[in-house]
Amino acid sequence: MALTGTIPHSFGNLSFLVSLDLGSNNLYGNLPQEMASLRQIKFLDLSFNSFRGEVLSWFGFLHQLQVLNIGNNSFTGSITSSFSNISTLETLNLRFNSIEGQIPKGNIPEGIGNFHNMNLLSIQYNQLIGSIPFTIFNSSRIEFITFTSNSLPGNLPNDLCNGLPIPKGIYLSLNKLHSHVPTSLPNCSELQKLSLSYNEFDGPIHSEIGRLPNLQDLALESNYFTYMFYLMNAISILIGKSSQWVMQWSPNTQRALSIQWVMQLSNCSELQTLVLAKTEFDGPIHSEIGRLSNLQESALGSNHFTGIIPQEIGNLVNLVKLAMEGNQITESVPISIYNISSLQLLMLWGNNLKGSLPREIGNLTKMQDLELGENAFTVFKTRYDKKMADESKALQLNIK
Repeated sequence: MALTGTIPHSFGNLSFLVSLDLGSNNLYGNLPQEMASLRQIKFLDLSFNSFRGEVLSWFGFLHQLQVLNIGNNSFTGSITSSFSNISTLETLNLRFNSIEGQIPKGNIPEGIGNFHNMNLLSIQYNQLIGSIPFTIFNSSRIEFITFTSNSLPGNLPNDLCNGLPIPKGIYLSLNKLHSHVPTSLPNCSELQKLSLSYNEFDGPIHSEIGRLPNLQDLALESNYFTYMFYLMNAISILIGKSSQWVMQWSPNTQRALSIQWVMQLSNCSELQTLVLAKTEFDGPIHSEIGRLSNLQESALGSNHFTGIIPQEIGNLVNLVKLAMEGNQITESVPISIYNISSLQLLMLWGNNLKGSLPREIGNLTKMQDLELGENAFTVFKTRYDKKMADESKALQLNIK
């Protein structure tokens, strides 16, 4: 059963307290000032409650604090400079704080970059303003920086990854960041997730991103990039619409990318998700796609792909979703597709496919969504159909 009520003032008497976990309860109200007396505390988790009031300056008096998690509450106010006094801090989680729809406003103090032991800095879904202090990117131990959904303007330092050797996640989406993406990204060799979507970045995405061997998710949706060049070794390229990631290029460069760029992805042997829907790609779907043996989802719909579906697509034995709708693909569906027993969704409608639907389609026993309309398919051809046709032909000969 969850705890309810407020934190009593007498908590301040627990001067030897080292760890306090009150997370995920129904506690509410302001934090008592007496908690500033908890000078020995190293772990403080107040997340997922209904605490309110301003983010308190007395947190800065807790000099032994290593983990501070006050996320998912209703705190308001600014992040005070006193936070920089907690040199031992390893985890700072202030995400998702609001009150009656009001999002707390404030600047990120420069001193917050002095957390040399910081491992996780999470301040997403607030309304922080002012540039991100470059000192944050000098923390050699930080692994996760999450500033998603604030109002942060400015640019990122070009040497961002020179001082960040081990980050695994950088989340800066839904801000007002601009200028070019730092060319030092290859130095973040441990990076797994990079989210820069819904900002105002421009300029090219260079081949350096392809030198991130551990990259799993790359989100670049809704920016003003002018060219995307050799995006390789990414496990999850999310470029779609609505719930998917969207890459927006200027119209005069969309066609310039062509399918040659997609061919570079054939080296991404760990690729699991390839979503290139509604990106104006054209040309054939190259047989190299068959080398993506770990692919589970491929969405290539609403483009200008031409030619045939390569037989090698049957090598994608882990494929669960395959969407190629709304293109200009011709000829018949390769038999190899019907041998991908893991397929649950197959969308090929709105192409110029022809031929018959073979009996092998019955191999798709896990299929949930099969959409083949708006093509030129003929009826099923089975042994029974052939026998009937042969008998009819023989009868016609006898009549003559």
